[in-house]
Amino acid sequence: MTSFAELGLNADLLKGIDRLGFTTPTPVQEEVIPRLLKLEDDLVGLSQTGTGKTAAFGLPLIQMLNLTSRKTQALILCPTRELCVQVTKDLNNYAHFLPGTQIVAVYGGASIVTQSRQLNQGAHIIVATPGRLLAFIRQGEVDITDIRAVILDEADEMLQMGFQDDLNDILAATPATKKTVLFSATMPREVVSIAKRYMKNAVEVTIGERNQGIENVRHIYYLVAAKNRYQTLKRVADSNPDIYAIIFCRTRQETKEVAEKLIGDGYNADALHGELAQAQRDLVMNKFRRRHLQLLVATDVAARGLDVKDLSHVINYNLPDDVASYTHRSGRTGRAGKEGISIAIAHLREKYRIKEIEKRLQRKFEQGQIPTGQDICQTRMLHYLDNLKEQPIDNNLIEPFLPAIMVNLASLNREELVKRFVFSSFGPLLKYYRNTPDLNAAEPESKTRSEGKTRKTGDSRPSFSERDQEEFTRFHINVGSRDGVNPGRLIGEINDRAARGSRIKVGRIEIKNDSSLLEADSQFEAAILRTFSNLMINGRKVVARVSSDSEKMTPRSRPKAAHPIRKKSAAKKRS
Repeated sequence: MTSFAELGLNADLLKGIDRLGFTTPTPVQEEVIPRLLKLEDDLVGLSQTGTGKTAAFGLPLIQMLNLTSRKTQALILCPTRELCVQVTKDLNNYAHFLPGTQIVAVYGGASIVTQSRQLNQGAHIIVATPGRLLAFIRQGEVDITDIRAVILDEADEMLQMGFQDDLNDILAATPATKKTVLFSATMPREVVSIAKRYMKNAVEVTIGERNQGIENVRHIYYLVAAKNRYQTLKRVADSNPDIYAIIFCRTRQETKEVAEKLIGDGYNADALHGELAQAQRDLVMNKFRRRHLQLLVATDVAARGLDVKDLSHVINYNLPDDVASYTHRSGRTGRAGKEGISIAIAHLREKYRIKEIEKRLQRKFEQGQIPTGQDICQTRMLHYLDNLKEQPIDNNLIEPFLPAIMVNLASLNREELVKRFVFSSFGPLLKYYRNTPDLNAAEPESKTRSEGKTRKTGDSRPSFSERDQEEFTRFHINVGSRDGVNPGRLIGEINDRAARGSRIKVGRIEIKNDSSLLEADSQFEAAILRTFSNLMINGRKVVARVSSDSEKMTPRSRPKAAHPIRKKSAAKKRS
C-alpha cells in the first residue's frame, strides 16, 4: 500500500496531511501527485466528484511554491463560489506547517474591496471563479503572466455554466511555459476543445471509466404520472426514515414550491436557489451540513460546488437536460467508499431518457416500485422499534416510578398495550396512508381496430393529407446524433416545455451528425425556439433557429404521419 511519503511530498506537507487524519492516498492522488510534482506535462484528469482531487493538485502546487517571492505562481479556476471557498480552505489546511503561504480566494458575491486588499498583500496561489478573476485582470490588479501552473477544476461544470469565453480570455493571458491541469467528471466537446487549444501533448489519467457514475451508487427510477410526482417524493422520504438528501428540481420556482410543500407537510426541509441572498444561502447550507435539515431542495446551478458529506440519497425530482448534469448530481452520494442511492422520478414519456443515460453511463438502472402506504407504515414502525430496543436505559431514574406504572397498566394485556403504544406514536401516519392508491404508472396500451395491432394510447396520428393542411415551420437545431439526440428526445422536450397544455403537432424529423431538422406547428414557433435555446444537452449549449429554404430534408426521413403531442398540465396537489 502506497504512503503519501512515497509520492515525494516534503516533511511539512506530510505533517499537514497527518494533522488532517489522512492515512493513505486515493487512486487519483497516487496517479496525479507524482506527475504534478515533476511539472513536466500537461494533464487531463477524468475523475468523479469526491475522489480526492483537491489534495491531488493542491499538495504538489504548495510544494512547488517559492515562498521568498510575492508573485502569483499558480492559478486554480472553479465553477462556483462554494467550491472556490472549499478549495482555499483545504489548501490552507495542507499548508498549516508552511507559514507565509499566501492563498487568496477570488469570487463573486463577496466584497471586491476585501479581495483586492488581499491580492495586493500577495497571493502565491489564487483560487478563483472565472468572472471575478477576469474583472481583476482587466483592472490590472492580478498578474498571471508568470504563473507556473493553472488548474481547471470541474471544467465541464464551468463550461455548462457558460464560462467558455471567460476561460479563453484568462488562459490567453497565461504564459506559454505554464503547465495546465484539467479535471473533469465528463468530457463534452467543449472540454475537449479547451484541452486541444491550451494544452500540449497532455497526459490523460482516468480514475474509473469515462462518464461513469460512482461505483458505490445504486441508480433507481420510478415511473409515475406527472400529477403524482410530489406524492412519490413523499413516499420515498417516508420509506427512508434516516434520509439525508438533495432533491434536484429544474427551475427556481419549482424548487420553492416543492420545499414549501415539504415544510407544510412537516418535513425537515428547505430550498436553495438563485434568488437567495448570500447570507440566506449560507444559513441554509450551514443547517444542512449540520443535519438540522434532512432534505435540501435545489437547482443544479444553486447546488454546484457544494461540499456535503455522507448524503444517503440524491433525488432527481426532474431529470436534468444532459447526462453530464446527472453524473454530477449522482456523484454527490456514494463517496468515500460508502453506498449511496440516486433516484429519478420520471414520467412515462421520459423512459427513453433513462435508457439514454444508461447507455452513456454504461450503467443499468433499477426500475423501482413506489412503496405502498402499508409498506411505509411497516418500515417506519419497525425502524422506530429497532431504535427503541437499542436505546440505553438508566434504571436508577426509572425504578422509583415502576410500581405506580405497573399498577396503572395492570388492566391491559400485552397485545392491548402494544397496540396503544404503537398507535399513540403512528396514528397520524396510519390514517394518512389508509387506502392510498398505488402510484406506480403502467403504460396503457390499446388495439387499433382497423390494423389489429397493439400500440400506446394517445399515439394516433393524422394522415399525410391531414398533415399537409397544417402550416409547419422547419427548425434547425445545432445538436445531433453525436450529442445523443434522437427524435424521441426532441419530441419529449417540446412536450415537456413548449406545449404547456396545448396540442403541438410535429412533422418530419431528421437527425444529422452535428445538427437536426424538425417541422412543427407554426403557431408555436416562438415557444419552440425559446424551449430549445434554453437547453444544455450533454454539455453543449443548444441553439435553435428557423431553418433557411436551402436546408432541405431528405425524402427518406419523412415519416408516414406527423406526431401530435398533447401536454396535460400537472394538477397541483397538496397533501
